[in-house]
Amino acid sequence: MNDLQWQEFQRVQLCVGTIIAVEDFPEARNPAYILQVDFGDNIGVKKSSAQITDIYNKEDLLNKQVVAVVNFPAKQIGPIMSECLVTGFHREDNAVVLAVPDSKVPNGTRLA
Repeated sequence: MNDLQWQEFQRVQLCVGTIIAVEDFPEARNPAYILQVDFGDNIGVKKSSAQITDIYNKEDLLNKQVVAVVNFPAKQIGPIMSECLVTGFHREDNAVVLAVPDSKVPNGTRLA
């Protein structure tokens, strides 16, 4: 694996946002939700497709803070345009556990 240069890492904007809407995504190849995540006034609300249905239900996700990459170009995923990448970790059973702050922080706060 090649080492990542500090300047390269600084270009990745990992920010906290709050999930404000969750919809089923029946057109997805793998079970997924469509999330709307509020990253505050400077970044705004961004949409994302997330394959997190194994662990999370829609009610548990509403108002949950997550960490996402907010400066990737938008990507077409089926009928939606995904505007950010919500981050998580795969368990041994391949289910995704979301990367979340352990205390509430303002939406849009960048990873330090």
